[in-house]
Amino acid sequence: MLHLTKTAVGCASLEALSNRLARRASGGEVRVVTRMRPKRMPELIGGSLHWIVKHRIIARNEILRFDDRSDGRIDIVCADSLIILPPAPKRAHQGWRYLEEGDAPEPGGGDDSGLGALPPSLYGKLAALALV
Repeated sequence: MLHLTKTAVGCASLEALSNRLARRASGGEVRVVTRMRPKRMPELIGGSLHWIVKHRIIARNEILRFDDRSDGRIDIVCADSLIILPPAPKRAHQGWRYLEEGDAPEPGGGDDSGLGALPPSLYGKLAALALV
């Protein structure tokens, strides 16, 4: 199974992300707009969209399908239930990136490296220096 990672731009916390997704939810689904069509779309259905806040993957939504929009963009249609994950370090990026099954954090899993426990500002500085 294949997953996506996406930075939650403008969200400073899990609560902010949760509130944003709750406002966008309708009929058990939430739509995330993207300009680019993922080349590996069939592999992503049933996977998850993992959210990055302050250089950490903190939550995920299940990807249900992809819908074309009239403006040429794509909706990533996800289940509206946000699954909280133990914070796992991940450098922020623009757009989305693929995440293989073995690399995806799981609920109840832990970060054995201890990087998830670092303050976000310190992790951000280490990531900028390519040390993590």
